[in-house]
Amino acid sequence: MPPSAPEAEANGHLAPGPEADLRGLPFQWNLLAWAALVGTLTGLAVVAFHELLGFINNFLFGPFVEGLLVIGRSSPATPANLPPIDLPPLAPDSGTPLRALLQLGLDGIGLLAAAPPPPPEPPPISLPTPPDWLALWPVVVVPTLGGLAVGLLRHVAGSIGPGLSSLMAIADGRQGGEPRLPLLRLVAASLSLGSGASLGPEGPSVEGGGNIGLWVALKGRLSPQAQKALVGAGVAAGLAAGFKAPIAGVFFAFEGSYSAIPGRPSLRAVLVAAVASALVTQLCLGDTPILRLPAYEVRSPLELPLYLGLGLLASLMSWLLIRLLAAGRDERVQAVVQRLPPGLPTALGGAALGGMALVFPQVLGVGYDTIEALLGRDGGIPLLTLVALIGVKLVATTVSNATGFVGGGFAPSLFLGAVLGSCYGQALGSGGLNLPVAEPPAYAMVGMAAVLAGSARAPLTALLLLFELTRDIRIVLPLMAAAGLSAALVERWQGIQDPGLMGPDPLEERRRSQLAAIPVEEAFEPEAPLVLPAAMTASAALARLIDSHGHCLLVERAGLALGLVTIGDLQRGLASDLSRPQPLRLEDCLRTDLVWLPSGVNLDRLEDQLGPNGLRQLPVFEVAGGAGDHLPHGLPPGGLAVDRLRGMASRDGMARAQARRFQAASERPSIRASATGST
Repeated sequence: MPPSAPEAEANGHLAPGPEADLRGLPFQWNLLAWAALVGTLTGLAVVAFHELLGFINNFLFGPFVEGLLVIGRSSPATPANLPPIDLPPLAPDSGTPLRALLQLGLDGIGLLAAAPPPPPEPPPISLPTPPDWLALWPVVVVPTLGGLAVGLLRHVAGSIGPGLSSLMAIADGRQGGEPRLPLLRLVAASLSLGSGASLGPEGPSVEGGGNIGLWVALKGRLSPQAQKALVGAGVAAGLAAGFKAPIAGVFFAFEGSYSAIPGRPSLRAVLVAAVASALVTQLCLGDTPILRLPAYEVRSPLELPLYLGLGLLASLMSWLLIRLLAAGRDERVQAVVQRLPPGLPTALGGAALGGMALVFPQVLGVGYDTIEALLGRDGGIPLLTLVALIGVKLVATTVSNATGFVGGGFAPSLFLGAVLGSCYGQALGSGGLNLPVAEPPAYAMVGMAAVLAGSARAPLTALLLLFELTRDIRIVLPLMAAAGLSAALVERWQGIQDPGLMGPDPLEERRRSQLAAIPVEEAFEPEAPLVLPAAMTASAALARLIDSHGHCLLVERAGLALGLVTIGDLQRGLASDLSRPQPLRLEDCLRTDLVWLPSGVNLDRLEDQLGPNGLRQLPVFEVAGGAGDHLPHGLPPGGLAVDRLRGMASRDGMARAQARRFQAASERPSIRASATGST
């Protein structure tokens, strides 16, 4: 029999019309067609974004800055007999703030400095000249005006669309809201980056692709599973187009901490979208890499332990960047920002960026020019200068993010990694220990991947991105060592929850704050937790679990909890031990460390603990002092006493707790209306 309309829609099909062919296309082919559309639309959006960004950047730091300098130099007090001053022309390919500023003579620390020009002939009349920094006032004006424009745009628009974590929550039904085509997001990002915000273009590209994916899925009335698949397809397409790196885009769609993309059909959809997006980008923008990296240099395989040291430093840098970005998005900071008039916070942030650029113009904009400069020099930049540049870049990125500029964190991560790696290479080589190691550019390339892996929680994405950019197999082993160590250490320090590099996501933060206001006790299952002794047979335990309609049980011995066993663990154990001479005991079915929560935490911690471990239920214990800032995994010293068990929290219980809060909130207006006698 042909499938009914609800079945077809559940499988990702549109409901057939009365005269439609009920056979239709198979689910996977239908999803692949939608994914190709998402990839094509995302590629076109990224191409338009880059063209608009280049136009705004070239105008602001080209004719606009030249006009301001002409106005500043044409003062009425200037004697008429002074010769006119010719402004240095901009090169045709000056598409970034850094390069344009340097061509205007603002290479404050010597990066990319060309050969000094011949000294000009002395003017006929010598007059007192203002300080050099005073003549560079357009550098402060441009980011200030750009920030004002971005702030007013955000105020008028109200919202530029949900972020990645919100998109997944919307597709999964955990949050309300609608995706938006990324027009406003990309325009705001073009104004931000074009005027000098210390952020990156990949974040808007990725978030724009995710919004396109969910928008297409909702317009096509696809199932929730297909919606999540197309969000992942849009994410992969956005990164593939932004970096011209389709392989890295595919891995990022599945590796990102927000991701909840299931199944092989989703993988195929992500592949199709990434290929379509990269193809569109290459046809429209050419196949030139986004970063021109030199060949990786290898001196000796014995250098590999040194790259582990770079991974350790990169993890510290990643952790610091994450914490600073989170501090800029803190509720108290944003409360102060929101009390200011519309447009003023971003304008003040732009003015602060301009002030930093008077000394370090390299902090403005995306920073790819500085990265290429570091990779093209063999330690010719003073070490202390690079250390100072790291500090200023961290401050500039934090200010840009906190004051409302639109952009991503990938480019700042790559920038900080390149500078950190160059510092590390210099310290090992001629600038410090004089070890026979590769030149600083080799360490700069590995540092880029290591900082990106730690800050984005995506080591495979970082590894493949640098491999796609260098196309050198020799770099893979150092990348694996440094990026893997950096990501592992950051996750150990930061915990499972990832505040994200893509910028603030108000919808998701609001949803998380609602979960954080509900204690975990409200998500307890109404039935008492099933606690069984470790020596009990697995078959008897399975019967008890079925009778209790539960999903998992707690295993104990001598009054102490040993672990959690799910109904799937019991089934696998019994199926694999049919010929065992002795009956299978319950403790033999323990497969993983105990996953639990202390009492007193809230539902946001429950969500963080259930998701990565693939559980539906977990026990909650009353523990003195709680578990600190990190989610507990495994048994603490001294174990967990069973008499301290307070209940079994579950996904269904979390949904019921949220529903009760929503019902109570919806009833309050009617109660107030009844109390006042209004209708």
